[in-house]
Amino acid sequence: MVDADQTFVIVGGGLAGAKAAETLRAEGFKGRVILIGDERDHPYERPPLSKGYLLDKDSRDSVFVHEPAWYARHDVELHLGQTVTAIDRDARTVRLGDGTVIRFDKLLLATGAEPRRLDVPGTTLAGVHHLRRLAHSERLRDELRALGRDNGHLVIAGAGWIGLEVAAAARTYGAEVTVIETDPTPLHRVLGPELGQLFADLHTEHGVRFHFGARLTEITGQDGMVLAVRTDDGEEHPAHAVLIAIGAAPRTALAENAGLALVDRADGGGVAVDESLCSSDPDIYAAGDVAAFDHPLLHHRIRVEHWANALNGGPAAARAMLGRPVSYDRVPYFFSDQYDLGMEYSGWAPPGSYDQVVVRGDTGKREFIAFWIKEGRVIAGMNVNVWDVTDPIQSLIRSRTQVDTEALANPSVPLDSLVP
Repeated sequence: MVDADQTFVIVGGGLAGAKAAETLRAEGFKGRVILIGDERDHPYERPPLSKGYLLDKDSRDSVFVHEPAWYARHDVELHLGQTVTAIDRDARTVRLGDGTVIRFDKLLLATGAEPRRLDVPGTTLAGVHHLRRLAHSERLRDELRALGRDNGHLVIAGAGWIGLEVAAAARTYGAEVTVIETDPTPLHRVLGPELGQLFADLHTEHGVRFHFGARLTEITGQDGMVLAVRTDDGEEHPAHAVLIAIGAAPRTALAENAGLALVDRADGGGVAVDESLCSSDPDIYAAGDVAAFDHPLLHHRIRVEHWANALNGGPAAARAMLGRPVSYDRVPYFFSDQYDLGMEYSGWAPPGSYDQVVVRGDTGKREFIAFWIKEGRVIAGMNVNVWDVTDPIQSLIRSRTQVDTEALANPSVPLDSLVP
């Protein structure tokens, strides 16, 4: 029985951690709730950092999960700007960077992920950026404004979601943009060759230059400032700023040092948790980007680095910590906005996991739904500039039943009618 004498500690001051704290109080937990974050800002949401906030359309206050006064009002103790340096599983304590030791009855790891680094010369030059934190977005926004004003050139290493969203923002500010990508199309490892070209065409129409099949090998500069980048095929591209957007790695060092079970890096990494988000230690849970969980619906262990997983995973872990029965089976979901294209993606269809892609609508007009099919079953769907279809797409995925692909491709057949 959970009572007022217990202490639940949350390590990680992002969306997953903040929503977990909120859920603990909403579910009636009367004990201590301590949330520890290594940033000085209150917990905030990350999608605006490459979307509305980067474009100066969203205010700074709008990115925070709760207003600052919410935490004191709900008796959530905040330790901001503090790093947890160690977990002592025997003593049931965490140690902070300033030496403070905090005892816990249950512990949630919501430590998130961090940008992967390029191990090449020149990454310490002024004008080299990563995008993960609020301060990163603010520095990058200032840079994009200056590049747009001065007709400057931004080079982006990586054509994933972050790279493309920043490319769209940079062009909106008026900067010149070159994207360097090792794969043959943008988003190749997410959307495959079938739809990656659509995003290449979209950005090319807006003036972005792509250099595919190449790897950035050096950033050159003068007087500490970026001047150009070089790639492994001998090409050189002018640059006044560089964004490294080659993915993110789960922040597992704390869990690893504590002896918790991890997933191999080749399989995506992360803290290994079961369907209730419980780790190999029955009193320690993980949620958000750092958690690699057994998905009850997909029958596969996955790690999801998207907003919806933090939004829903934090509350699920909180309920599990309270002893509630939890089977975390949310269909993975994310969204992106680039220029006049808006999209939503539901499901899980990594390369090699599907047989075909079925399209409903007009890809030329960029108004369509794409479905990834495995053995006649929908395993993922992406709607592009078509709205209010996420529920039927997710229902098709959940049903795990075979569908008539001709009907699936026919816009005159209501999607709801294909759901058993």
